[in-house]
Amino acid sequence: MFPVLVFDIETIPDVAGVRRLYNLDAALSDAEVAELAFQQRRAQNGSDFLPLHLQRIAVISCALRTAKDLKVWSLAEPEQHEGEIIQRFFDGIERFTPQLVSWNGGGFDLPVLHYRGLIHGVAAPRYWDFGDGDFADSRDFKWNNYINRYHTRHLDLMDLLALYQPRANAPLDDLAKLIGFPGKLGMDGGKVWEAWLAGEIAGIRDYCETDVINTYLVSLRFRLMRGELTKTEYEAEIAYVRAELARLDKPHWREFLAAWPPAPAVDTLP
Repeated sequence: MFPVLVFDIETIPDVAGVRRLYNLDAALSDAEVAELAFQQRRAQNGSDFLPLHLQRIAVISCALRTAKDLKVWSLAEPEQHEGEIIQRFFDGIERFTPQLVSWNGGGFDLPVLHYRGLIHGVAAPRYWDFGDGDFADSRDFKWNNYINRYHTRHLDLMDLLALYQPRANAPLDDLAKLIGFPGKLGMDGGKVWEAWLAGEIAGIRDYCETDVINTYLVSLRFRLMRGELTKTEYEAEIAYVRAELARLDKPHWREFLAAWPPAPAVDTLP
């Protein structure tokens, strides 16, 4: 099972990129530039959602579960610029070669990381190994690599549970809450730009981290369903996650735990 790296990203409009592509007046504020990009996108397809290559990564949150412990952290602006954030994420893959776990990572997070990493000149040889690399176990990656949609070295839970049918996709928030986990608390992806403009960068990081833990918890239920975990192992891991979050003793984890009522044993579920 170990190591497992659960990840999630939060993005904001690439204001500098929009300025460059559309030769916009330097006097325009970041908010005005973004609004022009949103308006153009709405005219094209009725949505504010910008193309993936114009999504600047503000935060990558990670939960790394090894046989030893569980660590949760974020790589984020303003402590690091976008290129450094992306490089450090891929450096972690180089170091640990974990199983990646995400919710819609194949449809959003990873393509954004690809485009933005390309722009910043990021190096990620382990991640891009198709079985022809220089690593000692490279041949194994021919049959199970991070890029192939149907391999499990990257497990996109949303995509897999929907059987690769977009119309069957479920929101992480809904599914987490239906299982009995806290789900999203006070923010969602649609509010990130507004929060960024208000200077609420810490709140964006906290939100991203709770999404990562929600994803990890849902992945545990999937491992139970798949037979990778017994009921006893599943319940022990759930208890371990609770204890680790309580030990972190930060406001967003206290709020998360307060919204997470004790669950019945798996064998008592309807």
